[in-house]
Amino acid sequence: MGKIKSVYVCSECGYESPKWYGKCPGCGEWNTMTEEIKEQIKNQSSVVVKRRTSSNVPMSVNDISTAEEQRYKTGYSELDRVLGGGIVKGSLILLGGDPGIGKSTILMQICSSLNSGIKILYVSGEESARQIKLRANRLDVNNPDMFIMTETDIELVAENIRELKPDLVMIDSIQTMNFSELSSSPGSVAQVRECTSVLMRVAKSLEIPILIVGHVNKEGSIAGPKVLEHIVDAVLYFEGDKQLSYRILRAVKNRFGSTNEIGVFQMTDKGLAQVENPSQMLLSERPKNVSGTCVACAMEGSRPILAEIQGLATASGFGNPRRMSTGFDYSRMSLLMAVLEKRAGYYFSGADAYINVVGGLRLDEPAVDLAVAMALVSSLKDVPISERAVAFGEIGLAGEIRSVSNAQSRVNEAIRLGFKTIVVPYYNLRSIKNDDESVKVIGVRSVREAFSALTEV
Repeated sequence: MGKIKSVYVCSECGYESPKWYGKCPGCGEWNTMTEEIKEQIKNQSSVVVKRRTSSNVPMSVNDISTAEEQRYKTGYSELDRVLGGGIVKGSLILLGGDPGIGKSTILMQICSSLNSGIKILYVSGEESARQIKLRANRLDVNNPDMFIMTETDIELVAENIRELKPDLVMIDSIQTMNFSELSSSPGSVAQVRECTSVLMRVAKSLEIPILIVGHVNKEGSIAGPKVLEHIVDAVLYFEGDKQLSYRILRAVKNRFGSTNEIGVFQMTDKGLAQVENPSQMLLSERPKNVSGTCVACAMEGSRPILAEIQGLATASGFGNPRRMSTGFDYSRMSLLMAVLEKRAGYYFSGADAYINVVGGLRLDEPAVDLAVAMALVSSLKDVPISERAVAFGEIGLAGEIRSVSNAQSRVNEAIRLGFKTIVVPYYNLRSIKNDDESVKVIGVRSVREAFSALTEV
């Protein structure tokens, strides 16, 4: 029997220490160090001599074959895009998001859309089998190859996976799983880490892909230690407001594909429906002949997305004007307003200013700067921007419009959706090809040039 000792573990970052700290030395958070029982099971008398097998002998990289790589298509092209083409055999995928955002819903719909003959094990530690069945009926899921297990003991779950040998396993959620050899409660740092490690060993040894649902904390990151995100092969986040119908699925880590792709879904009474043309969806309810709106074109991975930016500038009734930004960085908004005052002569010092990205989308790309500035100036001057105009470009501190990447893809997307005036940075103009004579692509060097081009009828 090994010696038993206790250590103190940070509930935010997983930092371990033999003594307690009020402030975690790892992440700097206060009152996050909790006591955990740690057992040293490797004594000198219990050391086992390891034998070499064919799986742990060094191999030349040229001798390793990838011909047998197989990806399961989920039946949703938006989800397959984010995953890099589908679910890879033996992968461990973590799906996070706010409560009620649609994590369990998308797992249940995958069970329905997968090809017949694929055996699925759905493990739930939060709901009973009857509750899962009711949700399956609501989502019209009727898959005879789907098996449901309500269990929180991770060792029993792993044993059932070895016996059943399913083609796909879903765990909902990792914070409810319990490792019996640890005395801490489910959801603690040690429990989450050890339970994920058990699932990782099962997934790699049996070549079974496992989807894990993870709760998020108040900061919006996966609850538990950061090491959890290091163990898994892919980390997906569901973004969006629960009060809105649109959801954005984004990959922040993916060992089998790009992390720049996003998937767009819409929550309906029958579950999540994929949106294959998000640009048209985000612009469907755009008002006409109203000041303070401008269309921007942002790149999400290899996909250009057109979104409506709404700005509102009105006289302030307070000593300090109010500023608010939704879907766009607040500090970046303040910087753009300072540039507009100093370099272009548009004064916002006595006005309340608001920015909103329609549809719940969050845009962090510098290429959105020009559309945000144009929406604010349009509202300040009460001059509508042409409804068939789109603008993109980065604004520098000197007031210049700087070039951006993927200009040709942005222009092509705007033309496809019927826009007739496209305002771009001047230095991007030389690399853009436009074969449609009815579309004007205008290169601008300053904010004032851009506003004049966008307001021409």
